[in-house]
Amino acid sequence: MQLKTILKGARWTLLKRPENRTRKQDTKFADLIRYNLRSVRAHLMREDFQQFWDHRSSLIAGLFLDRWCARVMRSNLEPMKKSARSLLAHRTLILNWFKACSQVSMGATEGMNNKLKVITRRAFGFRTYPAVEVALYHALGDLPDPATKFAHRFC
Repeated sequence: MQLKTILKGARWTLLKRPENRTRKQDTKFADLIRYNLRSVRAHLMREDFQQFWDHRSSLIAGLFLDRWCARVMRSNLEPMKKSARSLLAHRTLILNWFKACSQVSMGATEGMNNKLKVITRRAFGFRTYPAVEVALYHALGDLPDPATKFAHRFC
């Protein structure tokens, strides 16, 4: 069978998580499993990595991460190897998530990111980066709007 006909209509099958696939996509995935395709192996490795987030202990998660990365590095899939190298380079920072799982709220960071996006979007018509930077300083520093008339002048 030709590779083109095997992969026909398989893109969304490989991109979706198993619990979100339709019955037709499950059938297509079962057909794809029979072939030793790199895209299918990469998908299986990616799905296998999802178990990493189920761990409660940073020690056990670290062992899982090391084993998963070792298995990926033995594969012949360069994009997956690149991901594994990146994960290993940031291993300690990633494992910090398990240590501070219930102690840190990211709400303030998410709020700040949202505010930055809104301000940047509002400054869409500005032609230079310094103009966008000034808009960010004014909004985030709670400075007065320069278009408003004041008794004295702001620098």
